[in-house]
Amino acid sequence: MATVALYDGRPRRGHGDIGKTATDAQRTMAALGDAKDVRLVFAEHTEVPLPAAVFEVLVAALKQFAKGKQVSVVADESEMTTQQAADLLQVSRPYLIGLLEAGKIPYRKVGTKRRLLASHVLAYKAKERDRRRKLLDELSAESQRLGLC
Repeated sequence: MATVALYDGRPRRGHGDIGKTATDAQRTMAALGDAKDVRLVFAEHTEVPLPAAVFEVLVAALKQFAKGKQVSVVADESEMTTQQAADLLQVSRPYLIGLLEAGKIPYRKVGTKRRLLASHVLAYKAKERDRRRKLLDELSAESQRLGLC
């Protein structure tokens, strides 16, 4: 049975670097294989079955760790500050405020502060990723048509 410690990729005392985390994630995924009945084992030797939905999240996180990427788990309906949303989108807070004021991402105001639902921020991120992919595909097709590649 493998012991798994989840790590978000940020250096901390007692943790290795991202490369070590990626290697550990790859080893853990190999150890899990096509496992269906997965259990968490605690130091006191207490075993708890891991629900299938939680196992899927764990596998998705391990795949990202194996690529050397950071992972965040956020509930869809949780609210975020503008700084948290900007960090998630990897943009500056002023740029995010511009997106909000342009109506690109829904938000609500609490006093003078803006609050965003994680699901809205993630939907915007997915929509922008799809838009960028489409533009890159069009650019690639155009460069092939012009014989540039």
